Amino acid sequence: MARDWSPQSWRSKPIRQAPTYPDAAALAAVETQLRHCPPLVFAGEARRLKAALGRVANGEAFLLQGGDCAESFAEFHPDSIRDTFKVLLQMAIVLTFGAGCPVVKVGRIAGQFAKPRSALTETVDGRELSCYRGDIINDIVFDEAARVPDPARMLRAYNQSAATLNLLRAFAQGGFADLQRMHQWNQEFVATSPQGARYEELATRIDETLAFMAACGLTSQAVPVLRETEFYTSHDALLLPYEEALTRVDSLSGECYDCSAHLPWIGERTRQLDGAHVEFCRGIRNPVGLKVGPTLKPDELIRLIDALNPDDEAGRLTLIVRMGADKVGAGLPALVRAAKREGRRVVWSCDPMHGNTVKSANGYKTRPFDRVLADIRSFFDVHRAEGTHAGGIHVEMTGKDVTECTGGAQAITEDRLGDRYHTHCDPRLNGSQALELAFLVAEKLKAERAARGTPLRVTAVAG
Repeated sequence: MARDWSPQSWRSKPIRQAPTYPDAAALAAVETQLRHCPPLVFAGEARRLKAALGRVANGEAFLLQGGDCAESFAEFHPDSIRDTFKVLLQMAIVLTFGAGCPVVKVGRIAGQFAKPRSALTETVDGRELSCYRGDIINDIVFDEAARVPDPARMLRAYNQSAATLNLLRAFAQGGFADLQRMHQWNQEFVATSPQGARYEELATRIDETLAFMAACGLTSQAVPVLRETEFYTSHDALLLPYEEALTRVDSLSGECYDCSAHLPWIGERTRQLDGAHVEFCRGIRNPVGLKVGPTLKPDELIRLIDALNPDDEAGRLTLIVRMGADKVGAGLPALVRAAKREGRRVVWSCDPMHGNTVKSANGYKTRPFDRVLADIRSFFDVHRAEGTHAGGIHVEMTGKDVTECTGGAQAITEDRLGDRYHTHCDPRLNGSQALELAFLVAEKLKAERAARGTPLRVTAVAG
């Protein structure tokens, strides 16, 4: 356990993005109730994820992290969970083949309820109210009473997260994740996508690999790993009363784990070195993430790395770069060089969504697909130039057929954004765009593997 740390020590530090609850007694009662609730995830699972991320940090694996920008109570439905899980698995198969190495699958799910905001209030038709901070805190309905932070919402978020995790575990271990089934769905995508011919070669090569494995007796019926998968959860550890209440001491190691998720992360707006969120995350033993924006300086990054990963443990810290397509090339190299020069072992992941948000002519927030791709290309280009491992991608996406991001093979225009614009916060890639993104990233990974002369390891397709 970190020196001079306790699950409560964050309370003595300055905090940002924290709601003000009008009833302190009600808040304390909810925190007490949560402390007596079963953990949502387990310390052993978090340790397995840390080990898997250690392989990413060492250049032996790739991280796929994705899911909703913000989960909601109103849209909670098993079909939504299934569809997002399905697309993430489809993406993982494509990326596994492209990278020639295992893909670590982490969802923004089962806890991604709280959202940082750029302003404390919002104004609609001349009326100003407190901002919406996510369903775990207040309601999206533009009403004064609905916008008052309510601690009872934490209990509802906990229960929804527990139900979501129960379904995810059933999907991951019960046959839904069968490798052959996932590939069949990818083939259907290739056959129906307007740009499917572009991905047909890669899909065909995956098909040939699976056929070869089957001929060798490596089928899902004979090898359980081909019909099961490891899947982990993550969210922004923004609401610290909730995170603290779900922190538990592991009976095996005696160390503290935040049992609300396998991988909590610190956001761009809450990464102050002397702040409450860094203080909380430095002491828990989960793998943790840190959002890295364009204003972060190299010396500050090294201080944050040392605070969050003082033992330089591979897999402990994932740096999630969210700069924007026009800033990655200028801002990222100095950070990568600093970490490399100091010998810090971290996972570098690209968040191509934040930093590329624009407002359309008809008033919708959107993210142009071309800018998302440009961000990823720049991220990979920087790591290739610096001789470091571009370790993953972190995307806001959904399995639903929404129209929130423009472009892609579907050629969604600004005029079509209103057709199915359902997000509670930020625009997400739909299932088709997310899978298209995976094929494009796989092409880049495959080309880079060929340039390094690294052969494809057939067994890496599994899981």
